[in-house]
Amino acid sequence: MLDVAVVDFLVMRSPVDKKIRRTIDLFDAKIVRVKNPAGTITQELRAVLDEAKPPLKIIVDGEEDLATLPAVLSAPLGSVVVYGQPYEGVVIVEVTEPKRREFEALLEQFRPVGNF
Repeated sequence: MLDVAVVDFLVMRSPVDKKIRRTIDLFDAKIVRVKNPAGTITQELRAVLDEAKPPLKIIVDGEEDLATLPAVLSAPLGSVVVYGQPYEGVVIVEVTEPKRREFEALLEQFRPVGNF
């Protein structure tokens, strides 16, 4: 069962095909829209993930490519975060304490911009 989806309707900055778009549209959930420019993780996106109550579809105006980092930090232990990796396919990350520490370390390498 899908609990939370974070989508920008893009694959490698091009619109997803109609079949993928229809599949995403079929996910029946409350919709929240956030702004998240390419190459960033905004405080708005982090807050929505931190407060997510499933089922929820987060539609990103901008880019959701880095949303996996805060998603792993926000998801309950034992959850699974799934995302697409260009030229590779689907990546599945089980949320564990070691994985959270790894993702937190990655997030600490980012430079704060604006109100982060």
